[in-house]
Amino acid sequence: MLPPEVMRVLLLIGMAATGYMMIQAWNEDYVKKPPAHYEDNPLVEGGGVVANEAVQGAAPQTSAASESDVPDASILESDIPAQTPGIDAAAPVAGQSRLVTVNTPTLKVWIDRLGGDVVRIQLPKYPISIDTPDAPYLLMENSGDHTYLAQSGLTGRDGVDKGANRPLYTVNRDHLEVAEGETGELELSVETADKRVVKRFVFPPEGYLIDVEHALENRSAMSMEAALFSQFKRDDKEPIVEEGFSFGPRSFLGGALTTSEERYVKISFDDLEDAAVQRTVAGGWMAFLQHYFVGAWIADPDETNTYYANRRNDGLYVFGYASPKKSVAPGDTVSWHARLYAGPKEQERLAGVAPNLNLTVDYGFLWWLASPLFDLLTWLEGIVGNWGVAIILLTLMVKIVLYPLFNISYKSMAKMRKVAPELKRLQERYADDRQKLSQEMMKLYQKEGANPLGGCLPMLLPMPVFLALYWVLWESVELRQAPFFGWIQDLSSMDPLFVLPLLMGVSMYLQQLMAPAMGDPMQQRMMRIMPVMFTVLFLFFPAGLVLYWLVNNVLSIAQQWYVTRQNA
Repeated sequence: MLPPEVMRVLLLIGMAATGYMMIQAWNEDYVKKPPAHYEDNPLVEGGGVVANEAVQGAAPQTSAASESDVPDASILESDIPAQTPGIDAAAPVAGQSRLVTVNTPTLKVWIDRLGGDVVRIQLPKYPISIDTPDAPYLLMENSGDHTYLAQSGLTGRDGVDKGANRPLYTVNRDHLEVAEGETGELELSVETADKRVVKRFVFPPEGYLIDVEHALENRSAMSMEAALFSQFKRDDKEPIVEEGFSFGPRSFLGGALTTSEERYVKISFDDLEDAAVQRTVAGGWMAFLQHYFVGAWIADPDETNTYYANRRNDGLYVFGYASPKKSVAPGDTVSWHARLYAGPKEQERLAGVAPNLNLTVDYGFLWWLASPLFDLLTWLEGIVGNWGVAIILLTLMVKIVLYPLFNISYKSMAKMRKVAPELKRLQERYADDRQKLSQEMMKLYQKEGANPLGGCLPMLLPMPVFLALYWVLWESVELRQAPFFGWIQDLSSMDPLFVLPLLMGVSMYLQQLMAPAMGDPMQQRMMRIMPVMFTVLFLFFPAGLVLYWLVNNVLSIAQQWYVTRQNA
């Protein structure tokens, strides 16, 4: 028969092993995983379509299905109702697909000839997950499960986009391949007896910024008038390839714009349940944000545009802008220009696209700390070539900066350990007189220069850095799927084997053993439970964040041991 102490240890080890296996099984069965693949077939197949044909695979037709994709006439300050019939589009080319595909080194784009809308975008350089490197991230999609389109067109009195009627463009090719170092151009056109409209997409050899031009040629003897609209149409669902699980704050999902008064204004879906949003801005942009990626329509900086966002009757949402109306004289051609960004939220890249667009990398209320932390991390990673090592070096640098404050705290803790026997005697002597006990304890603290709250400082000081680093790891696409070593191949997601959280829990327990016992026995037992609670919580935090806290604890233990020996 084994001694009770040994049995107790074996029982605890068995319970810990069982809990570990249960968490692993739960992670496999219930934590949301990105799909291994998704349907890559054209959304619309074959020819013989008519101008008002719905996209194959879209949501079933309802009474609201014919709702206009064109912004309300009041936004254009026009007296022409939105129900004005559109142009009589040219007959479809036999055998020509409704979809045009474009491949660049960084983008794969599907454009629907009906309206010339971007109905799907894949990002080949960003796999869905590290386990499926050949399955690119799906940013925009139009299917029965998800609606996220980038729409644009000419509306107003003589525009070709009127109400529910969208023009069916013709193209000279149904596929465009853009090689590295080249610029690709795709031209869509539609014409009638009195006008011709050309919609031109210019794709860069690298990057995610697409130039979109609309040109109206007036072939009549009367002056014409039209305006450009550019918008996102989307449902309120999470991205279909969103991955991971976390107890922490989530990335913002919704619209955003910039104004002359506020550099960054977020528009949530809930905001649009009560009222539509409308702003007049010189230049500007309208974006739709999600975890790691963003779509943004960037307006002509020389024009004053009307930005809008609203909830449609069919439950979908639109976020976009309309440019000022332009007049086109007989025989003239007038152009409208916009740019569409569809890609990762890389701060440096976004800052070069438009003013304040880099603010869509949303670090929350601690942005003032998170931004320099990210810059420092990026600099360190550029030196060592590994984001995990950069996090370790960052932790060391933070520890060095806060060393004087930590030193004061640990000296106070060492003094508290020295007075612990005297405190115990006071507690026994004045067990029945709480007021007298408090007075004597304060006298003892003052005499020995001890601070009973000093031990809290080592835990509180790293917390702002911890929270800011959480947002850096969670929001910065540069750290998405960034490997450390061994089994940790993605610092932005949780440790798949939970090794780092368990080590972090052990380090917290060791820190508590080194700290002097404070408070009554019940408080002491509660403090002993803290490492277990934090370990369970950290199981689902990004591995990079757990790495920071683990390294911080290890450095704190070393510093606390050194200071305690010095003051023994």
